[in-house]
Amino acid sequence: MTLLDSLRNPDDLKKLPAERLPQLAAEIREFLVTEVTRTGGHLGPNLGVVELTIALHRVFDSPRDPILFDTGHQSYVHKLLTGRKDFSGLRSRGGLSGYPSRAESEHDFIENSHASTVLSYADGLAKANEVQGRRDRTVAAVVGDGALTGGMAWEALNNIAARHDRRVVIVVNDNGRSYSPTMGGLADHLASLRMTQGYEQALDLAKAALNRAPVVGQPLYEALHGLKKGIKDAIQPQMMFEDLGLKYVGPIDGHDAAMVEKALRRARDFGGPVIVHCITQKGKGHAPAENHEEDQFHSIGAAKTAPAGAPSAPAPRKWTSVFSEEMVAIGAEREDVVAITAAMLHPTGLAPFAEAYPDRCFDVGIAEQHAATSATGLAMGGLHPVVAVYATFLNRCFDQVLMDAALHRQGVTFCLDRSGVTGPDGASHHGMWDLSILQVVPGLRLAVPRDAPRLREQLREAVAVEDAPTVVRYPTGAVAPEIEAVGRVGTMDVLRRATRANHSEDLLLIAVGPMAETCCEVADRMADQGIGVTVIDPRWVKPLDEAIVGEAARHRVVAVVEDNGRVGAVGDAVARTLRDADLDIPVRTFGIEQEFLDHAKRGDILADMGLTPQSLARELTETVSRHAERGVGDTAGAKP
Repeated sequence: MTLLDSLRNPDDLKKLPAERLPQLAAEIREFLVTEVTRTGGHLGPNLGVVELTIALHRVFDSPRDPILFDTGHQSYVHKLLTGRKDFSGLRSRGGLSGYPSRAESEHDFIENSHASTVLSYADGLAKANEVQGRRDRTVAAVVGDGALTGGMAWEALNNIAARHDRRVVIVVNDNGRSYSPTMGGLADHLASLRMTQGYEQALDLAKAALNRAPVVGQPLYEALHGLKKGIKDAIQPQMMFEDLGLKYVGPIDGHDAAMVEKALRRARDFGGPVIVHCITQKGKGHAPAENHEEDQFHSIGAAKTAPAGAPSAPAPRKWTSVFSEEMVAIGAEREDVVAITAAMLHPTGLAPFAEAYPDRCFDVGIAEQHAATSATGLAMGGLHPVVAVYATFLNRCFDQVLMDAALHRQGVTFCLDRSGVTGPDGASHHGMWDLSILQVVPGLRLAVPRDAPRLREQLREAVAVEDAPTVVRYPTGAVAPEIEAVGRVGTMDVLRRATRANHSEDLLLIAVGPMAETCCEVADRMADQGIGVTVIDPRWVKPLDEAIVGEAARHRVVAVVEDNGRVGAVGDAVARTLRDADLDIPVRTFGIEQEFLDHAKRGDILADMGLTPQSLARELTETVSRHAERGVGDTAGAKP
């Protein structure tokens, strides 16, 4: 039995002799490389926190002392040490979540993956301990992978430092990276701390000063001044934290379990807020990850094996790569186009743009709010910024989109990758909110491309708008098959025009973006049943083209299919538009139910929601049948 196999919970870990910890760390790394390479997941961040997490669970009494991770993708070792060793279904339906999960274990206090939030949780938990008299308990918060570049973390630090007797231990897991190298002044400051070796460096500097002094004739005070200056130069960088009222410990080697454990015990026993600065290496112990320049295996896909002798299939074309290529092309044509990323240069596809135009691409760190308002400033300065973020992270800067970009009528384009159902990352990463929350923003224009040509086309249309913010949203994974229009209604594309012999049309099916493929298959299935279906792609879903009213009037039923939460999204906008036109016609909306979705494959979740051709065709056939008594002359549905 391995050491890892012998551990059932943190109490077993505490009983382990310190000299066995290096062996345990090696076993954990071997386990992670084997399992995560097979299933896919966040490998690099977890290889970097092995010794750190071991020390945390030896010092603190979880769950009595909460251990919180920011971001949550560095919690795999924590799962192993709290009894969750079955990684066979990691990030798959029925298996372990890729993030802390309250449903999995009492050791998981929060279900988080969005960065820079954990210190606010820690502040609240510490205040609760104080109010309820639990003064012997400590909250431990691990901040890593660039999370200190987010403004919310500093708001929390400001509050944590306000009381010197609240027991909060903040562990800065400093690997110099988020997805890629961390950007900004704070990153530079932490780099200076990483280079500081405390008093040993101070003494070296002082000795050098004394060696330069003549043996005879230099006053003693000058030598002492040199010693004082050497110490000050060596330890000055930590003053930023201590000026906030936070005791600082470090920097220490985060891969020395004994050293980390000693530092954490000191911090725990201090009785107030303490920062423990640990230097770690992302991907530690796995050479392919350590040497991976882009992101040190931040997240890897599941291993794919082909039958022996079978030719390898070409990689499918990805939505992100289409966006990436078009951005480079636009950048060559327009020198005023600039790009902004929030610590996700490679995941959002902006890396080629940054390489081609390094002076026109800005990485602001994990700070989506700042990104949106900074982009507004760029627009005010005569440029056209493109802000590329995951759709789920747009939630974090809604106020800036509304009150900064939109209120000032500035031409800022937001490109939302990973929109809709994203799959294995679970509730925090599904981009299922943007089509709803953006509907309320005055003047904003919102495009949802159905395939690669439309993404290129609509991105260009978006950056041509200079008097309002624009949004282009697209999912993750392989690009949908190209679907050419067979006609046009206003600015909308007609994808199917299936008319019955009596020239009546039963169903107007509005396909939002990549759901066009599904809707066209629905139309084909229903046509086999003798039902006339028109499929249109509105292209721009905000504002809706008024021509949609006349098109709807020619049909008995209208249905909208979208990859977003149903409440307040495109379906509701269509229904409101028809009501405002006094068009009395039934409208069915199909989308994602307003609930937090577990991790599972995208296809499985869409099937659960009934968003498959078979399910939609069956339900819509029944809907059309219920309204079949409506005459052709009534299809306009106008009220008297």
